[in-house]
Amino acid sequence: MKYWFQDKYSINTILNIKIKETLFKGRSNYQRIEILDSYDFGRILVLDGIVNVTEKDEFIYHEMMVHVPLFTHSNPKKALVIGGGDGGIVRELSKHPQLNQIDLVEIDPMVVDKCKEFLPSVSVGFKESHLNVYFEDGAQFVKNKENFYDVIIIDSSDPVGTGKKLFQRNFYKNCFRALKEEGILTAQSETPTFEEELRIMKSMYTKLHRIFPIVKLFTAYVPSYTCGIWCFIICSRKCDPLKNFQVKRYKKVRLKNRYYNADIHRASFALPNFLKAEFNNF
Repeated sequence: MKYWFQDKYSINTILNIKIKETLFKGRSNYQRIEILDSYDFGRILVLDGIVNVTEKDEFIYHEMMVHVPLFTHSNPKKALVIGGGDGGIVRELSKHPQLNQIDLVEIDPMVVDKCKEFLPSVSVGFKESHLNVYFEDGAQFVKNKENFYDVIIIDSSDPVGTGKKLFQRNFYKNCFRALKEEGILTAQSETPTFEEELRIMKSMYTKLHRIFPIVKLFTAYVPSYTCGIWCFIICSRKCDPLKNFQVKRYKKVRLKNRYYNADIHRASFALPNFLKAEFNNF
């Protein structure tokens, strides 16, 4: 049955997406899960009423979350993904042959199962041979690691429910400890378009800036995420994403991407003035 799905951006703004049919609707132990088939965005993963992944533009988000930190690190071998149950992050990580261990920690097995069933172009990442999947709390998992990972990618949902833990200072401190000396942390950091999400961004940036010597914002345009600019944060003790961009390795790998390239890597750190103004005290 055709109908309009509404993704509420704020109390005053809603995105309407016309849906062909509902492919799956259910509730796990953690959240409400829907897989919808739309006209313009293809299949959509919706968690607790919020768009998480669409076939139309997921490649933008996933490529930027992975390749910016991976081509900043000089020689990444071990990567940790916290969240990422749709498989898109792992799919992009699998393009880096030097990685010999990928750990994915997803709290909700149903997300993985349903994405494998209904979003094969995204979940293909779960076929990666170096992948270890753990169904547990990512905040607890990282507590037990020290000086272990080269890259940690936090592919979290919004800071509500179980996702709140992944925005807390203690969690970031544990990630810092879990990283090696040249390790890199990357996290999605919402959008500056709406006041509530800008507040979340600034809170994340403040907490991370007190832990990591290098903290930078970068951006991408992801249409299904508030139909505008989407932000990410990259952090490290030593590695600057512009000064340490691994050009030779980038050319050698020869990625077949739809969004990310060397020019995008550099340009994504060129912030518009309104964002500079919000973060000029750091």
